[in-house]
Amino acid sequence: MTSNYGRLDAGQRAIVDASVQTYERVRPALKNVTRDVLYTLRDIFADAEVTPLFITGRTKTVESFREKISRLDPPSEPGGAPTLKFPDPFRTLNDMVGVRVITKLPSENAMVANLIKRQRQIYDCRGDREKAIGSIESGTYGYSSRHLILRTIQNDAVRAYQAEFNPELPANGNYFFECQVRTIFAHAWSEIEHDIRFKSQDPRAWSPQFDRQFTATAAMLEVVEKEFAELHERYETVRSFWDPAGEGGEPLSPDRIRDVWQTLLPHVDRKVDDDWGWANELVQAHGFTETRQLVALLDAERITEVRKALDHRYSPGPDRLLDDLLLWRFGREHIELTAEPAGTEPHPRRDSLLRRLRQIERYRLT
Repeated sequence: MTSNYGRLDAGQRAIVDASVQTYERVRPALKNVTRDVLYTLRDIFADAEVTPLFITGRTKTVESFREKISRLDPPSEPGGAPTLKFPDPFRTLNDMVGVRVITKLPSENAMVANLIKRQRQIYDCRGDREKAIGSIESGTYGYSSRHLILRTIQNDAVRAYQAEFNPELPANGNYFFECQVRTIFAHAWSEIEHDIRFKSQDPRAWSPQFDRQFTATAAMLEVVEKEFAELHERYETVRSFWDPAGEGGEPLSPDRIRDVWQTLLPHVDRKVDDDWGWANELVQAHGFTETRQLVALLDAERITEVRKALDHRYSPGPDRLLDDLLLWRFGREHIELTAEPAGTEPHPRRDSLLRRLRQIERYRLT
């Protein structure tokens, strides 16, 4: 593969060389713009509800600038010559200054982007694009990234750059730059892909297998992101179960017990006809009326001990496991509250509970 610059004719190279020379001269001032933007963004998130993993920035290198402005557009007419894609780069390029805000979860991307866009006294958002949309609509894979085109407003570092670029023009402090918001997974993928595809030390070292592998890894990362997002959502839900003023104080009902159970214990075998009404009767017998009381009962360590004590031959369903947990905690009180009266004949439930209670007591002794 030949570099973009290597494809240019003499006239195009002269235009590119002139722009590169200007860029070399003003780049130090542009680096100050990058630094100012970077520090400003970090200040914005210092006390924000969402905290990015990190925020990084860069000023395009001279080599990268040369390659980008050397790109050609196809001829406008058949038989014509290709034309420069960026004949006036200082007016049309938005990525000479670029910052990246790196998050943990996809849901944080929108929160971060919205917070940046609300800083209207500092930045004017002139573009907002979700990079993943194109790949989703085409049925392909690529990294997901939110791309914001922001314009600074009366920025002093920009004024200094503008004065350096052309002291004869008024410096208004307004400058366009790109801000990318992406997860740490998408960031890692895009960095590796960019190094191999666009920054390869030897552009001849390319194979179609690379495309295949990049597509495969993008698909895997998408699955991983979804799993982490679901894990985080489950964590927030479980945490809310302990809040007495919120979810933890919600009254128990058959449907509520089902929802709590399936959040905490999704791995426990369930049948389609599980009777959550019976589960509700069991907990109500002990005065359980709030969600947090049930959550406290469904302690993972207690469940492990109950399973060991009763040596379940088959994985118990929710009703049986809940029954055993209450028996473990309340002992004979649970039997008296939920079994047939002692004088009733027959009393299969009482017999079963007594047998299981003896197993529990023997386990505790050992």
